[in-house]
Amino acid sequence: MTNQYAVPAQPEQFVLTIGDIGVSPSWVVTPNGTAPLRESQWTVQDRTFVTQTTPTWAIVMAVLGIVFCLLGLLFLIVKENQTSGYTEVTVRSGNLFHVVQLPANSPHAVAHARQLVYQAQSMAAAIR
Repeated sequence: MTNQYAVPAQPEQFVLTIGDIGVSPSWVVTPNGTAPLRESQWTVQDRTFVTQTTPTWAIVMAVLGIVFCLLGLLFLIVKENQTSGYTEVTVRSGNLFHVVQLPANSPHAVAHARQLVYQAQSMAAAIR
């Protein structure tokens, strides 16, 4: 697929990057090609999941607590949440289509990816 857009000879500095997607004031640059920012459409999807586990320190304390008294079993009630997965960001502009998966090991990573996409969307809307 050839790129139909005339890319400027002097590249613009990226204002933000989302994975391997670079966003300049006028262009979206991906490994698949370059396209105008003004025509871009952005989506972000949360593909994370949360599991609850008993931390290792709680298991050790429960085993040690059994030796002294049965109250050590209360340590097995302790749970912690672990976030796994990725955030998927998609950009579409003209013939350009690119998807990037950003690892997400916390809810903050998902929120950060959303923030970057919202910023790119607002930049695209400002130049339309």
